[in-house]
Amino acid sequence: MNINYNDKTDLLYIQLDDKDQEVINKRISDNIVLDIGENEKLLGIEILDSSKHVNLERLFPVEYKISKTAS
Repeated sequence: MNINYNDKTDLLYIQLDDKDQEVINKRISDNIVLDIGENEKLLGIEILDSSKHVNLERLFPVEYKISKTAS
């Protein structure tokens, strides 16, 4: 499992499986998108506007990466 946060887009992505495969995005709310793979397996969870919904510091002891885009 990997957790990535992009501070420019305020997107939190929880990657549950890194197998290279076709992915279907399924929006389940205004701010949550599920990535579904083969055999309806949940591959990842995208949380849009995540700073409004998730306290990143409460994810500890899980390590997370903050990716920054070039200005």
